[in-house]
Amino acid sequence: MLLNFPNILTCCNLICGCMATGAAFYGHFEWAFAMIIGGAVFDFFDGMAARALGISGPIGKELDSLADVVTFGVAPSAMVFQLFGYVQYPDALQPLAPYLPYTAFIMAAFSALRLAKFNLDTRQTTSFIGLPTPANALFWSSLIVGQLSFLASPRFNAVFLFLFMLMFSFLLIAEIPLFSLKFKTLDWQENRVKYVFLAGCVVLLLLLRDASAISLCILWYIALSMITWKLK
Repeated sequence: MLLNFPNILTCCNLICGCMATGAAFYGHFEWAFAMIIGGAVFDFFDGMAARALGISGPIGKELDSLADVVTFGVAPSAMVFQLFGYVQYPDALQPLAPYLPYTAFIMAAFSALRLAKFNLDTRQTTSFIGLPTPANALFWSSLIVGQLSFLASPRFNAVFLFLFMLMFSFLLIAEIPLFSLKFKTLDWQENRVKYVFLAGCVVLLLLLRDASAISLCILWYIALSMITWKLK
């Protein structure tokens, strides 16, 4: 039983992703958001359990990637697919309104490409190259839940959504170093960037106190990573 425990957690991640996708197609964004968070929790603990039990193998690695594609690739893409039905369309794009929502699944394809790249890239043992798929999924799901009224307003339209989706798809595979939140020690000098990031997140969560604060934390993560990269 213990030998299969990490894989059981990974399967729970996969189930959360399937439920999030189904909820998204029915327009139940809050439930989809909750399931993506649940999947992220299982994704965190399956790796921890595997390391604690000294278990690693090709099946677990492949299963983890499959679960992540569904939870952090297909599920947020399904939410964006539905979001295209809420946003405003300029007159010139009205003929494309029935078809443009399907472009949301470009992000799912890039998520799969990012995960395949991560599995083979030996540079990503202590940090990331490109935006991690859980961060991308949490960004979109929290933004949709917290700011749906703004996204559906005339101030934000289908063009912005399409370009925004393409930008985040590119960030998934971009050759941009992003720091990891794994702590080996609690030393300030070694982890100062992580402590600055966490402090900023606390401020954002206290100020906004809704789901969209998480999307701003993801933007803060990207910005701080790029600033650190440029300074180095």
